[in-house]
Amino acid sequence: MKIERILRATIVFCIIISFLSTSICFAQKEMVIIAVRVKGNKAISEATILSKIKSKAGQKFNQDILNDDLKRLYALGYFTDVSMDVEDYKEGVMITVIVEEKPIVEDVVFEGNKKVGSKTLKNKMQIKAGEMLNYSKLSQDINELKDLYRKKGFQNIAIDYRIKTNKEENTATIKVLINERLRMRIKKVTVGGNVAVKTGVILDMMQTRPAWLLRRGYFDEEIFNADLEKITRHYQNLGYLDAKVTPSFDFDKTNKLIYVNLHVEEGTLYKTGNVTMSGKTVFPLEEVEKLIYMKKGDPFSYSVLSKDMNDIRQFYFLKGYMNVDIKADRKIDPSTNTIDLHYRINAGDVVYVGMIDIKGNTKTKDVVIRRELRIYPGERFDGDKIKRSKERLYNLGFFEDVYFDTQGTSDEDVRNLTISVKETKTGEFAFGGGYSSVDEFLGFVQITQKNFDLLNFPYFTGDGQFLSVRANLGTIRMDFDLSWTEPWIFDYPLSFGFDAYHRTHARQSQVGYGYQETRTGGDLRLGKEFGEYLASDIMYKLENVNITDLPDDATQDLVEERGDNWISIATLGIKYDTRDNIFSPRKGFLTQLVLENAGGPVGFDKDFWKAFFLVSYYYTFFDKFVLELKGRTGVADAYWNTDNVPIYERFYAGGAYTIRGYRERRVGPRDPGSNAPIGGESMGVGNAEVTFPIYEKIIKGAVFYDIGSVWRRWEDYFTGDFKSGVGAGVRVKTPIGPLKLDCGYPLNDNHNDEKKLEWYFSVSHGF
Repeated sequence: MKIERILRATIVFCIIISFLSTSICFAQKEMVIIAVRVKGNKAISEATILSKIKSKAGQKFNQDILNDDLKRLYALGYFTDVSMDVEDYKEGVMITVIVEEKPIVEDVVFEGNKKVGSKTLKNKMQIKAGEMLNYSKLSQDINELKDLYRKKGFQNIAIDYRIKTNKEENTATIKVLINERLRMRIKKVTVGGNVAVKTGVILDMMQTRPAWLLRRGYFDEEIFNADLEKITRHYQNLGYLDAKVTPSFDFDKTNKLIYVNLHVEEGTLYKTGNVTMSGKTVFPLEEVEKLIYMKKGDPFSYSVLSKDMNDIRQFYFLKGYMNVDIKADRKIDPSTNTIDLHYRINAGDVVYVGMIDIKGNTKTKDVVIRRELRIYPGERFDGDKIKRSKERLYNLGFFEDVYFDTQGTSDEDVRNLTISVKETKTGEFAFGGGYSSVDEFLGFVQITQKNFDLLNFPYFTGDGQFLSVRANLGTIRMDFDLSWTEPWIFDYPLSFGFDAYHRTHARQSQVGYGYQETRTGGDLRLGKEFGEYLASDIMYKLENVNITDLPDDATQDLVEERGDNWISIATLGIKYDTRDNIFSPRKGFLTQLVLENAGGPVGFDKDFWKAFFLVSYYYTFFDKFVLELKGRTGVADAYWNTDNVPIYERFYAGGAYTIRGYRERRVGPRDPGSNAPIGGESMGVGNAEVTFPIYEKIIKGAVFYDIGSVWRRWEDYFTGDFKSGVGAGVRVKTPIGPLKLDCGYPLNDNHNDEKKLEWYFSVSHGF
């Protein structure tokens, strides 16, 4: 018995010792990773693979970490198979990462595509040649191609793929198999179930329409879904908040034509109930309530509600309450189908301007921007001042976009103002040619810099000066001009500039010139702004006018001006300008008065005075239609040693820029013998024109009505004999400059001229 116990204890002891020895030995082998190597990789480097796993040589071996490493390598998407081999190695273990790489895409080819080019299809795919084959991306690509075809009208498109692999080089060629089937045209769109909105109104909202003229009429699922949203939104804006539009489709036997059917469930008409307001409004309730458009009894509309809330918010912003909080509580009364509205307003405190930061101006100096601002640090935020500051920056012509934004500070009653500008090209070297009904064929060369800086060598930009050097060479004109203006002389709000020119206009009776005229001279200008919209300038000009090439039947007025005459002119100009944009105005006034005195106190050959007055009014309606009403009038008279105002200083009318429907300068007095226009001492012209978009911002249409006349003596001013014309035209923005084409018809007889349509065409480079 004793021997048996001893044997049993010995066996147990040996087992324990053996287990401990094995465990210690195994632990010792697993404790340290001696080496990590990679097998099977070709395109993916060993370094890349090792960088993605956490098991490293010299670290303790951990099976859980090794399992995570395996998952990480699979997640890379580079391999079709990954395994980890662990074996004893020296004093520890060695891990071998065995990978089987996905093949490299050698090429993507298409079969069966006839209506869509392979290049277009390739550009739509994520998978490219040279990349690893990714089945997930390939599946997404196939869906993208299907969407592309459906948008082009191929609703029954079928697309599949085949993959041909080269195991030796581990490459794959993807063949995309396309069955375009038939492109579906829209045969008819019908609408049913609608009562509140007429069928014609619904159809007019839709882009999904049968083919007609330039419209191809293919069914596009994306456009169709947008149409459904537009119709639903229209109903909701009318108060039918539960409206639904359900589509269904029918096809002809060939599956070439699709019939689109819409069924409208209008639902209940909800109206606005009681409209109330409370909170810290600061301003009297009745003043704020006037801003609310949606009143009791009106159809309830989320879009109008949003607009009303925005109008209230803008009202407070304009007054400096930038932290205003506005909420609109809505309560539905099912018994009356009305929605009560309660506006809760917390105006907060007035917010003041902190720092003003300017961004985006890489060429233009900060000072050029800051001097146009009408809001300053320390002032309360004022929406009108910010709006005017933005208008003035646009009017410089230096910026394509101007954005105003605010940033909070540690003081909740102070916000910094950030002005971000996107500069446009202000310098131009241009040459080319054009044609107009006034100047006929004309070539030009011009160097212009609207943001010139005389002292900024070698770039000469950034200080807001204007420089232009221009030459016009044409069949009847030859001009050379140099112009320079500094808007802030010596950093004071006073503009200074000069012009120098030599201009020749050949005799051409077609445009009202019965003689050759050459003008050579120059001027000095000084200008000042008074307040926000009022400005004035004075100018002194000295020029030589040479009249030659008179016809045999020249008028006495013209014969008297033959040869050289020196004219000394002092001018005073006053301008009041509230236009929102001087380059493309949509609203505002422009009023301008110019008074000229030639000779007399300032000497030289001719003595006369002239007064010219212009007023323009701009108004936008229907959002995109712009009405321009313009009136121009002028009077002139000779005095001292001059009996008549020189023929080349008189007023003329008729043609592209005054009264359309009549030939150039042909409205007004004529010479009894030659029938040539001789101009007059007084003039009055009125224009009414409406422009509207035809195609985005590129093409605009115009309709106009012009009226006016020219009178021989200024005492005859406005004594009758008015001429008027009507017509239409187009304005096209082209890469080489604006193109203008007008057609006018005269409504009154004019001497013995033929009464017919007159065309006015011009194309020139933009400034």
